Amino acid sequence: MLRVGNLQRSIDFYTQVLGMQLLRTSENPEYQYTLAFLGFEANPAQAELELTFNWGVESYDMGSAYGHIALGVEDVYAACAKIKAAGGNVTREAGPVKGGNTLIAFVTDPDGYKIELIQRDA
Repeated sequence: MLRVGNLQRSIDFYTQVLGMQLLRTSENPEYQYTLAFLGFEANPAQAELELTFNWGVESYDMGSAYGHIALGVEDVYAACAKIKAAGGNVTREAGPVKGGNTLIAFVTDPDGYKIELIQRDA
């Protein structure tokens, strides 16, 4: 789960830039939050990402415990090109991980969360 400062901006990023689908949303007026669940397919076939928007909160301190989300992709170079074309921010270009052969890249979402793209072995 990621806490986001602007729910629609984050939904747009994960759907339009990363290619996920908005699977469902729910609102809780009593406790003033909205949840959005995204994924490439619905659970249990694929994992889902939960975005939480606490009404009236526009930003969060990331803290030192968060590292990044990792997503498997077919072609990390093509994924980066597609993300850039959609206006996404690639912060580490595609290439081998230091000390290894696995191909990775990093992108950042609108709230500053890091997302690692890892090329799946064929």
